[in-house]
Amino acid sequence: MRKIMLLGRSEAGKTTLTQALKGETITYHKTQYVNYYDVIIDTPGEYAESKTLGGALAIYSFEADVIGMLLSAIEPYSLYPPAVCAIATREVIGIVTKIDHKEADIEQAKEWLRLAGCEKIFCVSAYTGEGISDILEYLKEDGDILPWEAAKANDDAL
Repeated sequence: MRKIMLLGRSEAGKTTLTQALKGETITYHKTQYVNYYDVIIDTPGEYAESKTLGGALAIYSFEADVIGMLLSAIEPYSLYPPAVCAIATREVIGIVTKIDHKEADIEQAKEWLRLAGCEKIFCVSAYTGEGISDILEYLKEDGDILPWEAAKANDDAL
């Protein structure tokens, strides 16, 4: 599986998405430092919000194959400037989170990510699971077996 680094402002849903991608129970947990999991790098929102810490994200990005720029569907503004993806040395995808929220404006969030330069955009809800499998499929490499594929293989064998 290709390694993804998740970045976005505080409360964008990076850690919750990390838990959903790993198939864990969703619990609130404030990320205080860069967390490395097998194929997921979860970053604190303060790194993306601060010019002095933003450079650290560029350094950590060298550990990843894909950069996931998260933007909550309930955001009143975008953290990302226009065409910011052009400076990336890695593939960048957009991820709209909290699409299940009653005040979600998914189209606005997608437009902001497109303006930032994201060509591939995923819409997800970590709570309902919508869109999670799409990201996992996208990150999958030849030879990888995703959890539901293993479960289906077990069922077929019975």
